[in-house]
Amino acid sequence: MSAVSPGSARRPSADDLLVLLAVGRSGRFVSAAEELGINHTTISRRIAALEQTLGGRVLTRVAGGWELTDLGREALAAAEAVESAVKSLAADATGNRVLRGVVRVSATDGFSAYLAAPAAAEVRRRHPKIAVEIVATTRRASQQRSGLDIEVVVGEPQVHRATAFRLADYCLGLYGSRDFLRENGTPRGIVDLARYPLVYFIESMLQVDDLDLASSFVPTMRESVTSTNVFVHVEATRAAAGLGLLPCFMADRHSDLVRVLADEITVTLAYWLVARAETLRRPEVAAVVDAIRARVHAQRQALLGLPH
Repeated sequence: MSAVSPGSARRPSADDLLVLLAVGRSGRFVSAAEELGINHTTISRRIAALEQTLGGRVLTRVAGGWELTDLGREALAAAEAVESAVKSLAADATGNRVLRGVVRVSATDGFSAYLAAPAAAEVRRRHPKIAVEIVATTRRASQQRSGLDIEVVVGEPQVHRATAFRLADYCLGLYGSRDFLRENGTPRGIVDLARYPLVYFIESMLQVDDLDLASSFVPTMRESVTSTNVFVHVEATRAAAGLGLLPCFMADRHSDLVRVLADEITVTLAYWLVARAETLRRPEVAAVVDAIRARVHAQRQALLGLPH
């Protein structure tokens, strides 16, 4: 299918193509309007004009937003070429290309703080006109990704029309505070855990299957303080609420936490990165992804709970 119908002499407007690009990346008219600095009505009008010129639908309505049709994906390639040509005109005094734009990242709490945030800071040092928004949440990969450029999730995701790749493995271990272990004793084996309270996620609210399975390594433990936020797990464990099943790269930062039964309880999980293929082609998004990968690589030992 060609980008322009054979019977039409009209060419699609570059402005209309850039509007399609913004909607295609975010999946939402509202997000595209904010990005482009125009109103929702103008977005609708531009898309309608583009569809009239191309002779077919470029977007289809889905739950929570919009998806590109086959014609829309074909037009998107032309839109990316227009964007690239426009951006190539923006260069610094040395002639290097200036990257700009907003990149929104969704990741778990711990990843957001200790991996995504330093990566974003590095991007900002290299490209001051890129703004990085980090949404901290622990959930499955969304199917529509409306309003998000990059998602980092735990466990291999099942996604539609998106690219997913494994970033890194990381480990959970069982930790107790020195005060807690002094008062309650240190467990000598799995069987001892029945008399210790567990600090972990709220089971009924946990949306990530791999994190739910992790607690099966300590089946006899009764719940103590539970939360949807892993920073609460760490602080509750430090406050002697019980033994915490914690990411090693977070717990090992605290000298008052001691890992117990390391040989018996080591839960290995994986971080995966998810994004639309067209989103990954944006230079500013690629810069953030590269920085995240570099940060993860540099922290590999810490992620696995190994001496470093």
